[in-house]
Amino acid sequence: MDLNIILSSLHVGGSVSEIEKEAQKKSFLHLLDGRVKLIILVFIIVYAVYTTQPIILAVMEVYLLFLIYLSHISFKTSLKRILLLLPFGGFIIVFQPLIHPGSVMYTLPFGLHITYQGLMFGILLFSRLIVALTSIVLLSSISPMQEVVHSFRKMGMPKEFAMILSLMIRYLFMFYDELHRIRHAQAARNFDIFNKKTTYIWRMRQVGYTIMMMFLRAYEHGESVYLSMVSRGFSDKSRLYHEQNRKIGSKEYIFITVTISLIVTLQSLLILLYYYKVF
Repeated sequence: MDLNIILSSLHVGGSVSEIEKEAQKKSFLHLLDGRVKLIILVFIIVYAVYTTQPIILAVMEVYLLFLIYLSHISFKTSLKRILLLLPFGGFIIVFQPLIHPGSVMYTLPFGLHITYQGLMFGILLFSRLIVALTSIVLLSSISPMQEVVHSFRKMGMPKEFAMILSLMIRYLFMFYDELHRIRHAQAARNFDIFNKKTTYIWRMRQVGYTIMMMFLRAYEHGESVYLSMVSRGFSDKSRLYHEQNRKIGSKEYIFITVTISLIVTLQSLLILLYYYKVF
């Protein structure tokens, strides 16, 4: 990936702490049990991968956008996060019309052909990717990261894995903060990574220094944090996250019923249309 895309993407989604601020809002979905949110949204992703009709995926995307609206989450912020993640899977989709065999629709230079089957397959993959990314963005916006880890722990994840995942999430914030401080110090010294007046090799060397400095500072910070935790009685039995006492009630059952009913209805209509050979 290009260096400019990597650096600029740090600002597309805003500060990492903004994700946690979104997750601390109060709405119908925010107040649901973490296990229910996790299972239902993962179920939506699995169904999106299973289905082969873009129209079904379009309905699922509308449903997810409706959930975002109910959660009082900014559509603009959600769109930015989806666009930030889109290149990681979108790069593969771009080549599908060129490599998938089928009826040739258009001939490009160098002997490349765009096929109808490849184009339809690319649209299907793109629809699946959008639904999956929207589900991930929605989950991260209505559930604090530590709540997701705690939900995994409640569903049987080994305690050691849950603790490692919890600490890894905390370190992501620390890495971001260290990178922000380093880049702020560089900007104060008139250092611009996009300045074409300097050689590309020199700029890449400075990026390497920045990454090395970020890891060194994060390592030193991590050591001090660990020593502080040990001095306060931290052990393998310690709980790093204290969740509010939430029980599965009527709200959770409504959310589960509506989502599963929608998926069952869509699948039933799809089977019915296939029976009458509409598709």
